[in-house]
Amino acid sequence: MTVPDTGSSLDPTIQHPTRLALVAFLSGCAEADFKTVRERLQMSDSALSKTVAALETAEYVSVRKGYVGKRPRTWLALTFDGRRRLAAHLTALQSIADQARAQAQD
Repeated sequence: MTVPDTGSSLDPTIQHPTRLALVAFLSGCAEADFKTVRERLQMSDSALSKTVAALETAEYVSVRKGYVGKRPRTWLALTFDGRRRLAAHLTALQSIADQARAQAQD
């Protein structure tokens, strides 16, 4: 059996399921507040904070802090580069799935 050639298209930064879930969620909106992301992804504050920090360092996610009334809020957004890298990663995953399907038919 031949192993599919993934090339260098898979993005190691978002290969981890938690990071991939976060960038995928953010790809569907302009920005989202931290609480909404935490609830939708069913993550703890600390796990989400670590994930956001890693993606912010890699420039996939931008973080904006502000206030709603007197309450502090944090908003997360996928950067243009983050969107581009997610699209390339998903294309690579689709290619792997297509190759696996083709091999299964042989």
